[in-house]
Amino acid sequence: MKAFWILLLLIPTALLVGCTKPNSAEVPQTPITPAGQADDSWKNEFPAHWWKPVPREEAKSWEVLPQDAGYKEVVLSKRNELGLLSNFTETPFVFHGVCYPTVEAFWQMMKYPETENDPRWKWAKNWKYTREHVSQMNGYAAKSAGGYANFLMEKNDANWVTFEGKVIPFATKEPQEHYQLIWDALIEKLRQNPKVLEVVLATKDLKLLPDHGVSERSPREWHYYLLWMDIRELLKNGQLSLDTTEDLSLRNCKARNN
Repeated sequence: MKAFWILLLLIPTALLVGCTKPNSAEVPQTPITPAGQADDSWKNEFPAHWWKPVPREEAKSWEVLPQDAGYKEVVLSKRNELGLLSNFTETPFVFHGVCYPTVEAFWQMMKYPETENDPRWKWAKNWKYTREHVSQMNGYAAKSAGGYANFLMEKNDANWVTFEGKVIPFATKEPQEHYQLIWDALIEKLRQNPKVLEVVLATKDLKLLPDHGVSERSPREWHYYLLWMDIRELLKNGQLSLDTTEDLSLRNCKARNN
């Protein structure tokens, strides 16, 4: 259990140092032209602004910039349409009959008390937010609300969340139920937001990178960019249906700022 909280403490550290890259022996080297310059001709089939340099002084403290991508890589920067793949971006989707404005809101909501008999009610005299409130937040607000819940989870030595009344292990070494829920939420986000599908397919075979640091020790669902590459592969192979069984008339939620 303590290892879980050590893991959460390591994640902010990763944000400061940027995302971890494979060692140089595993990274494809950029071809060199006869003139001795890097051959970026492979970028010609993609929008040039995906790699548009951003002055370092304008970067957020956590940000990996577009120009930091290597050979046949692209950063899922929130500075352009690739940011649609972020859990923080407002892309409303209906999941199990409920509309969520962001994947982050769905993720952080699960840390909050659900039923009347939920033991988490006893963790605080008054929780700062309700589960329903968090479920309708924008990405940054939901992340902040999740930080508050993390504090209470650590205080009570709890590595679990709930969904539809079921207790689910939260941070696990191997993908389990929480991973599956996040995966399924991403699939519905894709199905219900045509622009998201368009962006995923437009990346073709590029290696996707996050625009912030991610600890290699964190669970796989933390690595949203890897999940999108897995989803992209299924799409390319015709192994993923784009039909949803959700009631899309419910897809009318708007993200709250707090």
